[in-house]
Formats: sequence, structure tokens, C-alpha cells
Amino acid sequence: MRRREKSPLLTDLAEDLVVFGKKNEADEIEISIIDGYEFRVDVRFGEIENLLEAGSRYISFRVIKDKKTAFATSSDLSEETLRHLLKKSIKRAALANADEYSGLPPFSPKKVDTQSLKLYDPEISDLSSDKKIDLAKEVEKIALKDKRITNSHGASFETNEIKFVLANSNGFLNEYDQTVCSLSLGLQAGETDNRVEDFWFSSRRYFNELESAEEVAKKAIERTVRQLKPRKIKTQKVPVVFEPLMTSWLLGFLFSCVSGVSVYQKTSFLANKLRKRIGNEKVTIFDNGLLPSKLGSKPFDSEGVPCQKTPVVENGILKNYLCNTYAARKLRLKSTGNAAGTSVSPHNFYLQPGNHTPEEIIASVDKGLILIRTLGHGLNPVTGDISRGAFGLWVEKGEIAYPVSEITISGNLGEILNQIDMVGNDLNFYTSLAGPTIKIQELTVAGL
Repeated sequence: MRRREKSPLLTDLAEDLVVFGKKNEADEIEISIIDGYEFRVDVRFGEIENLLEAGSRYISFRVIKDKKTAFATSSDLSEETLRHLLKKSIKRAALANADEYSGLPPFSPKKVDTQSLKLYDPEISDLSSDKKIDLAKEVEKIALKDKRITNSHGASFETNEIKFVLANSNGFLNEYDQTVCSLSLGLQAGETDNRVEDFWFSSRRYFNELESAEEVAKKAIERTVRQLKPRKIKTQKVPVVFEPLMTSWLLGFLFSCVSGVSVYQKTSFLANKLRKRIGNEKVTIFDNGLLPSKLGSKPFDSEGVPCQKTPVVENGILKNYLCNTYAARKLRLKSTGNAAGTSVSPHNFYLQPGNHTPEEIIASVDKGLILIRTLGHGLNPVTGDISRGAFGLWVEKGEIAYPVSEITISGNLGEILNQIDMVGNDLNFYTSLAGPTIKIQELTVAGL
């Protein structure tokens, strides 16, 4: 059990270092502090394989002098160490190359009500280590009672409590607390010549919203045993139904292509496509950092820019790239509040749900594939091309006929966005990348 303490000293420290940096001739300075506490237990066949319980604090500097930037980090938060490191960073910035696009974002008077985002669950701090270990053991024990399960990859329970403090020389000073907890389980079914595997997990900010051990075990079992006795199929072009986790995987690829960093580096096939059609009218995608209690929500990004709801694609039209301050300046746009260090990350990046149930979508398929899992790489953001090994369920006359394996799906993200035929109503934010069941009119499924 761990009671989280208030830490006004961290905000004072960040503010003092900003003042000290300015006095030592930094043009601009940004101080971020992370105070974290994590717990993770991995269990296999009822025995603990890994156990981690640790707290950590570290501080990061970004110093800008004459448009030249230097970075530094330290886990030693003593004043003497930090002042020495900060002075060295200012001197080191002089050795860097000047970059006209470098610099902090301008101060924004807009503030997000952190409390309304519901990011922190005090119950997680109150959970005992024994309770956490018992949950991991319980979910595996339930699953192993099913005679169809022949092996376990193990179960895990994890919690994270994080305080993030940010201060900069443009007048920004704020902080927020967040928690995350997750329960997961990986299983195998079948014998040596017919062995299949899958998993399930639940991740939430609030412990009482986490799926129970029974629910996680049940879904892990169902996802695993449905793949038993797979068949091979011939290479053909057929409709493909993406389960929600597969839609999320597709959205992850799309995010890498709408990242402002990828766009200005010309490593995205969507460069120069702003305000142009990239999908059909069924495709509406948002990035929203303001959804209460969702995993990708936060009041501000790593540069202090307020988070927001950003339309990325509206009825097939590309509306925005997701940018930090640097990428926005390179592209002559505005930051969307997606900074993550020197890069860009999504908040809650999701496809707007439709009106069809998953059952209706499957029933509409005369002959085709339900995509349930992929493996390998095979994603090319420069062209949008996709080619990955896959596992699925074959559908005939609107009903699941049998599982299939040893297949490859291939296509192009741009073509897929234009061929989305049906969008499900089953949006669930399992992760910060979220999408409902969707049906693609046609993809190449390579087999025999």
C-alpha cells in the first residue's frame, strides 16, 4: 500500500530552475519532472516469475540559446547537481547548430480542468502488493481450468502512478497526476501439431473499471480456442472484416502517417494531402485528449500546449496533421498539443463509430475473412503499403465457417480508407488507439 504524497517542492524546484537558467543567459528554458511509482508482477503456472515495485524521479532540461538547443536529464534532484548540470547545458547549447524552427511554444492562457479529466484513482495507491499478485494468479488459474487450454504464457498485473510537472520561461507552470492499471493473460491451446495462441487484457485508469479476472480469462480462452484446427485457403481477393483490435492496429499505422514529424521529413504518403480526400465519407477520425478517464487523456502535452479535440479526417477529408511546436513551425501550422518529448504521440486517436453491430457486419459477408491477428512488420508509411502475416476466421454465407492460418494480407492504407464499407457501433477504448469493427470491400489474402 502506498499513499501518494503532495509534492509542492517539485513545482517550486522547476520554477526555481527556470529562473536560474534565465539568470545564466539561457534564452529559453523548459523543465519537466516525472515522479513515478510502478508495480508489475508476472505469474506463470501460479508461480511469480518477475516482480517489480519501485519509485523513481527524474528531471529533464531543454535549453535554447541563439536558436541552438541542448538537452539533459538527471535522477539526482539535489539543487547543487541540477544547477551545475544546467550551467553545463547552457554552455553545451553553443556547440549545437542553430535551427530557426527551434523554441518553446508561446504561452497559452487557455487551461484545461484537470479534475474533469478523471486521470487519477486513489484506490490504486491503496491496493496491497498481495492483492495485485492474487489478481494475476487468479486470472491464470481460472483459464487453466478449461481443458482446452494446454499451456500458459503467463498473467500480469501492473499499476503506474505518475506525477508530471512542467515549467518553462514563457510563463507556464502546471502539473497533473495520473494512474493506470492493467490485467493481462496469454494462453495456448491444442497439441504439438495444432498449437494456437492468443491473449486478452484490460487497461484502465480506475481500478473499479477494470475487467474482472473472470472476464479477462473468458475472453482470452475464447480468442485462443476459436483458432483450433485452422485450414489453409487459396490466394484470393475478398472482403475483410477487421475486429476492433485490428482496426486499432490500422489506426496506429495511420497515425504514423499523419504525424507532423513524418510529414515534414517526407516519410509519409500523406504529405501534401492536407484538405484533400484520403478516404470515403464513412471515415471520420479524431484525436481527443479531453475524454474523461481515457488512457490517452491529459490536460497539456510535454511542451505545455493545452490538449484538445482535433479532427484528423472528416468524412474522408484530411483536416489536420498532429504536431508538436517544431513540426508545426516546419509545416507553417499550429501545434495540436501532441508533443511527446521531441516527437509526437496520439492522445485518444479513434475512428468514429457507425450504426452496424458486429453481427450485422459479419452477416453481410458472403465469402471473406475476419482478421483477428497479424504478425511481422510489412508497413511502409512512405507508400502506405501493407503486407503482413495474419490469422483469421473464414466466413461463408454470413457465418463463421472455420479458422485460417498461414496467410498474408496485403493492400494499401489509402485504398483501405476508401474501401471501408461498414463501420461498427462497438467502439471501446482498450488503448489510446481505438476503433470499432469495420468491413473492407476487398483485400488480397494470400494463401496457397
